[in-house]
Amino acid sequence: MARAAVPGGLSARRAWREATLAERRPETDNAVTLVLDVDGWPGHLPGQHVDVRLTAPDGYTATRSYSVSAPARGDRVELTVQRVRDGEVSGFLADDLAIGDQVRLRGPLGGWFVWRPGQVGPVLLVAGGSGLVPLMSMIRARDGSAPPFRLVYSVRGPEDVLYRDELAAIAGEDGVEVDLVHTRRAPDAGPRPAGRLHEDDLLAPGWLPDDEPTCYVCGPTGFVEVAADLLVRLGHPADHIRTERFGPSGP
Repeated sequence: MARAAVPGGLSARRAWREATLAERRPETDNAVTLVLDVDGWPGHLPGQHVDVRLTAPDGYTATRSYSVSAPARGDRVELTVQRVRDGEVSGFLADDLAIGDQVRLRGPLGGWFVWRPGQVGPVLLVAGGSGLVPLMSMIRARDGSAPPFRLVYSVRGPEDVLYRDELAAIAGEDGVEVDLVHTRRAPDAGPRPAGRLHEDDLLAPGWLPDDEPTCYVCGPTGFVEVAADLLVRLGHPADHIRTERFGPSGP
């Protein structure tokens, strides 16, 4: 499969830009969406990420990567940041960055873990914890001509579900299926008891190996390895499985 073209030239994507916080939206007790105005932003594809750099008054800098959570909208970039225990960057972004404050931002980055409108074939999204963020950008980029999507979202408990109301709303739309896997605590009336992801969670008509879906898996390293192994065991070709992984936080 040909790789998708990445917006902007290489020099543009490597350049650091000033990003001004325009809006912040709480998602859970531990996560917030930051809406940034980035002058001269070249655009991005669903699934890409950016580098964010903070600079302390004494000149100390810290840089972390964050997935973009919404499709391109002019010069606006949305990031959903989950607070990490002892995280010097995530803690500041989640708790202290105020409207009008600026950070440095570089990107977009990544050209493999992307979905672009017009891509053919069904799409199976498998998310663990905050691994939902780049997959949500893909879901939000869908239009009426998009192929069917299915999201399997593994999360500790109901209170940890990102974009809770939006997921509940889109689950009823044509061509979108949303299945939650609660690993620690499931809703009392939920259709599935609490427990980790297993093969049965990934089986559904329209997203079986014979249907040739493109599979996107994102989450903590351990989760991604387990989910990818399950998909291969079920018969999905390895070249149909795209993965993105990050640190230890998650379900």
